[in-house]
Amino acid sequence: MDGLTVALVAVIVMYGLRAKETRERIQLLGAHLQSFEIERLLEQLHTGYQRALSEQQAGTRELIWQQLENAERQLGRQAQELTKAFAQVPAERARVSKWAGTLPYVSRWLPQTCFDMREMLAVHAQGLIDTAQNTEGLPPKQKAFRMLAEMLLFQHSCHWFCKSRSVATARMVLRHQTAPEQAVDAVSPRTREAYLKVLGEQAG
Repeated sequence: MDGLTVALVAVIVMYGLRAKETRERIQLLGAHLQSFEIERLLEQLHTGYQRALSEQQAGTRELIWQQLENAERQLGRQAQELTKAFAQVPAERARVSKWAGTLPYVSRWLPQTCFDMREMLAVHAQGLIDTAQNTEGLPPKQKAFRMLAEMLLFQHSCHWFCKSRSVATARMVLRHQTAPEQAVDAVSPRTREAYLKVLGEQAG
C-alpha cells in the first residue's frame, strides 16, 4: 500500500475506535444518570430562572423564586447521590483527557494527561448543594446566576467525559452563549478552586 492509503486506513481505524470509546462513555454515564431526575431538574431550573428574571411583578417573581428552591435542593441531593454511585467506577474508566480533541483510549496510555471524573462530579455536587443552601446569603437574582453557572459547568464536564473538551465547549457556546471560562468565573470561589485543582490548573 502507498503512503496515502496507509494514512487513510489509519484515520478510519482511529475514527472507529474513537466512536467506540464515545459510545462506551455515554453508556457508562447514562447508566448512572437513569436512576435520577437530574436532567429534568436542570431543565426545570433553567426555564424557571428565565421566567423569574423576566417577570415584572415583584410578587409573582418572589413566588417563582420560592417554588424553585425545592428543585434546587433536589438537584444538589441527586448530584451527590450520582457522585456516590459513580465513585464505584474503576479509575481507568473514570479518566478524562484534558486535551481539546483526543485520541481514542488516550486515558489508558497517557493517564497523566487526564483528570478523574469521580473527583469532578464531587466538585459539582458540592457546588450545587452550597448554592441551593445559599450559604453566602445571596439575593435571589445573584443566587440564580450562580446556580446557572454551577449547572452549566456540571453539564460541560458531563459532555467532556462523554465526548471531548472541544465538543463540550462548542455545545455550551452554541446552546447557552457561554464559554466555560465565563462559567468558571461565575461559580462560587469554592467550586472554582476545587474545579481548577482537579484539572491541575490555576486561576488566571
